[in-house]
Amino acid sequence: MAVSDHLSRLRSITETEGHTEDADNIPREEHVADAVLRGIQGGFVATLIMTAFRLPILRSLPPSANFWSEYVAGDDPKQHSIAAITFHLLYGVSAGALFGVLFSLYDAGQSIEPEQRGLVWGAVYGMVLSAVGVQVVLQDLLDIHLEADELALFHAGHLVYGLSLGAWVGSRTEGVEDPEREYEYRGGN
Repeated sequence: MAVSDHLSRLRSITETEGHTEDADNIPREEHVADAVLRGIQGGFVATLIMTAFRLPILRSLPPSANFWSEYVAGDDPKQHSIAAITFHLLYGVSAGALFGVLFSLYDAGQSIEPEQRGLVWGAVYGMVLSAVGVQVVLQDLLDIHLEADELALFHAGHLVYGLSLGAWVGSRTEGVEDPEREYEYRGGN
């Protein structure tokens, strides 16, 4: 087989990889609606994972407690644990919905599997959220300036969020051969 034949075969594989015929036949509006739903689910799961990661390490409520206290209640943030967790969850779910849409619209990386794209773009997305959170929410809105170790853990929590979100959305997106199939290791689980 000639080199040009190999290149042409590879080109046809990479152009269809990450897509199924069923996914290609879905109207754009339905595709985006599905992406939003996957993002909402992933945002919920990722926020729970992030919160479970950060609470025992930082031993404090998310900054949403400070936000709630500053702009709604006007008293001690520690008195608003339920509002803080609820607000944090709503923020995480909303950010997940946005990621679902962005992930579904991005098709330049179709040559890698959706799960891998989800991990890469989820990590990038988590770090962007973290940077915005530090600059806008913490510093500009709440006048909170974290120490170096707290800042590192804040970023680590958002990286955990992004990886969890990306893994969830990527493993349930179009192009995955069977999104309902459980992953198995060689020889079974």
